[in-house]
Amino acid sequence: MSLKNFLFTSESVTEGHPDKVCDQISDAILDEFLTRDPNSRVAAETTVTTGMALVCGEISSNCYVDIPSVVRNTIKSIGYKGEEGGGFDYKTCAVLTSIDEQSTDIAGGVNKALESRSDNSDTSNLETEDIGAGDQGIMFGYACNETPELMPLPISLAHRLSYKLAEIRKNHTVNYLRPDGKSQVTVEYRDGRPYRIDTIVLSTQHDPEINGVSDNKKIQEIIRTDLIKYVIEPVFANDAIKPDSNTKYLINPSGRFVIGGPQGDAGLTGRKIIVDTYGGYARHGGGAFSGKDPTKVDRSAAYAARWVAKNIVAAGLAEKCEIELAYAIGVSRPVSVLVDTFGTGKVSDETLSEIVTQNFDLRPNAIIKQFDLRNLPAKNGGKFYQKLAAYGHIGRVDFAVPWEEVQMAEKLQSEALALRV
Repeated sequence: MSLKNFLFTSESVTEGHPDKVCDQISDAILDEFLTRDPNSRVAAETTVTTGMALVCGEISSNCYVDIPSVVRNTIKSIGYKGEEGGGFDYKTCAVLTSIDEQSTDIAGGVNKALESRSDNSDTSNLETEDIGAGDQGIMFGYACNETPELMPLPISLAHRLSYKLAEIRKNHTVNYLRPDGKSQVTVEYRDGRPYRIDTIVLSTQHDPEINGVSDNKKIQEIIRTDLIKYVIEPVFANDAIKPDSNTKYLINPSGRFVIGGPQGDAGLTGRKIIVDTYGGYARHGGGAFSGKDPTKVDRSAAYAARWVAKNIVAAGLAEKCEIELAYAIGVSRPVSVLVDTFGTGKVSDETLSEIVTQNFDLRPNAIIKQFDLRNLPAKNGGKFYQKLAAYGHIGRVDFAVPWEEVQMAEKLQSEALALRV
């Protein structure tokens, strides 16, 4: 962001949004396979629509998983239980599967990697036991000092609102809510820093009647009052920047929202990648996360890039930092690493690039080992990636996520100081 004064908006969705239903199903399948066989290769894609869920993709594993059972249990946990949950039903929906094994051509490149070379010499016989990247691609990581978790404020607030909306549904604080919902927050920036909350948008699926009230105008008035009281006010209670008298509230702006979830819209894995990361405030390489095992750098390298960027900001070496990593399929080392601090760095970006190269091993297998990505489901009761699949893969504060740790910050600070002397 080079502008000094501007409005910036980010959105989030609840776990009942049809795209998020798909992300959670795909990651629940990944959790189950990795729990039983940590070396499973998984690429699980899901689509849902009225009365149906379809899982397709490529999976190679030494274990068996009852995929339809995983699908139904995930839908149940989200809250889609027939009319009570908004029409979609975990018991009666059709579950279709079309699964092949991982391509042997891809597996060959991943299992034994060609080391990346800085020259143009022949690498056809240069093999190591390290694994190669599961695909080519670019991944971005970002951090800034706008929030305690070092995330941009708009996406942080949007996630907190969606999370709270789901929480009051599940604990029955408000008894007429259904699983589908969305939030959106517009923050006004002045001199490049968050200044005030301009607009808050909340949309929630709801029962056709609320406590005997069937008039839609009255229903929307009840929803507005309850969501301000039970969602917005608690979320902002301890924040320095709060809604003010000029903040606009748009709550269920389309009016009635009874038909939602997979019954209202088809969903697809990987269609909320901006919600999953930085809310559009930083770049995204394009690859989705959910349903992919850790050898897929779309996922693992994006986590690593966030880790690097967060440690740089936590070290006080920049106010904001973006990392770009690029990989080639079957090659272990990144073909490029770029550090951009947008002019906020305490040392040059070139110096930071040198520090990153010296201190972070960004080969896929090193990333997997650093974060223990294959064993995280087993260490978390069989559910880890499914929890990430709603409310963001980045900036989580509700449970321990290894790429959010800042254990490298002190070392980076010392090395930058030494290079400046």
